[in-house]
Amino acid sequence: MLKDLHLVPLLAVQVEILVVVADIEPDTNGLDKHDLKGEILTASGRRPTAQRPQKNSSFIDMLNKREIGMLKHLHFTSGDRSEMSTGFIPNCMERVASYHHKAFCGQFSQSGDVFITACQDQNIRIYDTTGNRFRQLKGVAARDVGWSVVDTAFSPDGNFVIYSSWSEFVHMVNVYGAQETHVALDLCPMDRRFCVFSLKFSEDNKEILCGANDRCAYVYDRERGERTLRVEAHEDDVNCIAFADCSSYILYSGGDDGLVKVWDRRTLSESYPKPIGVLAGHSDGITHIDSKGDGRYLISNSKDQTIKLWDIRRFSSDDAQEQTRRAVANQSWDYRWQGVPRRSQRKQQLLGDSSLMTYRGHCVLHTLIRAYFSPLFTTGQRYIITGCATGSFIVYDILTGKKVAKHKQHKSCVRDVAWHPYDNVIMTSSWDGKVGRWYYKRSEPDLVETSVSGDEGNTDTTSNTETHPQRTSGLRDRLRSALGSRSSHE
Repeated sequence: MLKDLHLVPLLAVQVEILVVVADIEPDTNGLDKHDLKGEILTASGRRPTAQRPQKNSSFIDMLNKREIGMLKHLHFTSGDRSEMSTGFIPNCMERVASYHHKAFCGQFSQSGDVFITACQDQNIRIYDTTGNRFRQLKGVAARDVGWSVVDTAFSPDGNFVIYSSWSEFVHMVNVYGAQETHVALDLCPMDRRFCVFSLKFSEDNKEILCGANDRCAYVYDRERGERTLRVEAHEDDVNCIAFADCSSYILYSGGDDGLVKVWDRRTLSESYPKPIGVLAGHSDGITHIDSKGDGRYLISNSKDQTIKLWDIRRFSSDDAQEQTRRAVANQSWDYRWQGVPRRSQRKQQLLGDSSLMTYRGHCVLHTLIRAYFSPLFTTGQRYIITGCATGSFIVYDILTGKKVAKHKQHKSCVRDVAWHPYDNVIMTSSWDGKVGRWYYKRSEPDLVETSVSGDEGNTDTTSNTETHPQRTSGLRDRLRSALGSRSSHE
């Protein structure tokens, strides 16, 4: 085991060369005849019934069609917006914040008007991101911090932020207002050494869901001011939790036991901690899960160096769960300090794996790296975006399983990524202490026209030029104008 933390960046360089290998021929059989394929094609402006690859159209061509009334509608539909954004995945980074310690979290509020970062220096910083701003609104000195703030979450109304660390308390602080409201919420755990690794607000703002290192999931009731539920959810650390949709009834959890579990809040009790289903297929611990928001689909990122897409209508058998338990029990490496073992680099599938699709080509080391669905408004959720231990962020096409973008600007692990819900901006938060804002910049061959297509190739490009956004502000403004402001479509 390596004990010197200063060796971690060196490890990241090594694994980028030796480990990060894209899946040349992803297995799409699970998705090809699934109804999710049609949903994504429709949401991203493509025809589910097309028998042949659809003809490429250009951004300028689509604008011309709108001007002369050749579109089916007088305005761009949500599918049109998603199709046009295909050729404009952010590829150029502007450094907007630098810290002297590792950045662990970076997230947008639901409106996209506020961005929050959490750093190992025990400070939380809240930024105004309206328009093209990145201006600090306030700084919050985190309390009861052990090692680092490890997770943060916005309330649905954007008025509060919660954060967690190695402490029995979750803390809540207001976003707006001159007077700071800083409240400690006691989860009353049984273990003395306790950490909440993941936390979320319910959509009605009334409850907070937490996953912790004591194998348990917690629910804190804000109105009653107390913990109302503690259930033993996994056989190891609960690294991540999520709500399935805005109803807040269905919950997801992922743990170091390699399993993803689905829970029904209406029937869940401490005396009967039984999930309604289990999803098995990973061969190592889960680092992050993200819900598509429709109560059906979710993705999970794992230390086995894969992301998996799941349909909760297809639970795993008991035998499949046992296969995952055995695979995890056979792991003898520590992802925090060691490089990826050779067996984890091989393309393999456990018996009974019930996932719809598996995505390979990113590196999960050192920390709980996160992965998300891309935004519905601008992309139709046609992509998955993930951080990477090599200092990159990577974008996968959900339907093909191939990389459509890989961009590197950081010198160390990118733990968190955030795609703006309405604008064509991606934020990366890295262990090199930098926060990057990514935007699209045309390369020289693209200066005449940028084409958008229903099918992407397996492009794997790396950006290493840090530039200033004003150089491409004209293109960004034209794209934003064409896609339409969110206020006119909500």
